[in-house]
Amino acid sequence: MFRGVMFVPAAALMLAGCASLPVSGPTGTEIRQAANPKAGQYPFTLIEVATADALPAAPAVPGSSLESMPPRPTDLLGPGDVLNITVYEAGVSLFGTALRSAAAGSGAMDTTSTAEKLPPVRVDDYGYIKVPFVGRVRAAGHTAVELQSIIQSGLRGMSQDPQVMVSIEQSITNSVILAGEVARPGRLVLSTNRESLLDAIALAGGYRGDAKDAVARVQRDGQSFEIRLSDLLDLPQEDLAIAPGDRITLVSRPQSFSVLGAPNKSEEIKFPRGRLTLAEAVALAGGANPNAGDAAAVFVFRYVPSANGTEQPTVYHLNMMSPGAYLLSQRFAMHDRDVLYVGNARANQLTKFVQLLSQLFVPVATARAVLP
Repeated sequence: MFRGVMFVPAAALMLAGCASLPVSGPTGTEIRQAANPKAGQYPFTLIEVATADALPAAPAVPGSSLESMPPRPTDLLGPGDVLNITVYEAGVSLFGTALRSAAAGSGAMDTTSTAEKLPPVRVDDYGYIKVPFVGRVRAAGHTAVELQSIIQSGLRGMSQDPQVMVSIEQSITNSVILAGEVARPGRLVLSTNRESLLDAIALAGGYRGDAKDAVARVQRDGQSFEIRLSDLLDLPQEDLAIAPGDRITLVSRPQSFSVLGAPNKSEEIKFPRGRLTLAEAVALAGGANPNAGDAAAVFVFRYVPSANGTEQPTVYHLNMMSPGAYLLSQRFAMHDRDVLYVGNARANQLTKFVQLLSQLFVPVATARAVLP
């Protein structure tokens, strides 16, 4: 009898402290009340998503900030390029044998044409090459055809009807560098100067990982532009024309969202595809925990960029006890680094209190039943 009386005040004290039992986060009511912050509380904007007009915009695909460049000739020369030069001559030859004996051994001059291939020559850092009998010739900024005419003009008067052919053995100027998670990183020579970003990635063997996790970064003349590879595949109109000298890097940057509060599991979850809706996110989190969560208190915490460059802390609320909310959640686009929060049910406190009382009194009742 004495032991039973001892536990009655204890139970009363525990009931009075029911509100202080541990929980995994605030209830939906507490979050809505915090939207009107008191001194010392972090302010945020609360948006009730009850109609389609309240749905946030899908993640924007960034437009290219790089200055576009018109297509250039594919054989435009520049420093570092390695050239092959061949000179065709008839009669008196500067580069071959000037006089050749006839088949009969007579002293007649051979009037047949000859071709002399000069050793490969590299365009120096100042854009010049050296050609025998012509001297220093400006190559940078000219096409191979234009350089042929320049060398040919320099040989005129020293050789009988010289003809010159210039070909590019190794192109440095008309190329881009690909790095990161591509199958074949390195230098890629542009064949037409009309290749796009997707073309360059494909020519380099493609991305080595999952395309939904890849971000393509293009650097040009001190500027930089980034876009997700999945956005390029879904929106080909956003593809970017690359230009000689570009540096393209593919990096792995998976999108994810965090699940907190009272869902069936709290964790960070990666996007299974390039784009994700709130309905899919809730399903991945296992929905609200039936013993602790409140389906009427589903929130998405997000920093929303504003026009002035700042970020506005914003919380979106959906009441998933309303059938219409399930339709709206299929049009609610999740963003990278969102926090999906499932509020605690207020009745959860009473459940925890009952469980605590059970843990306290069941051993006592068992002991009384065993003791004489």
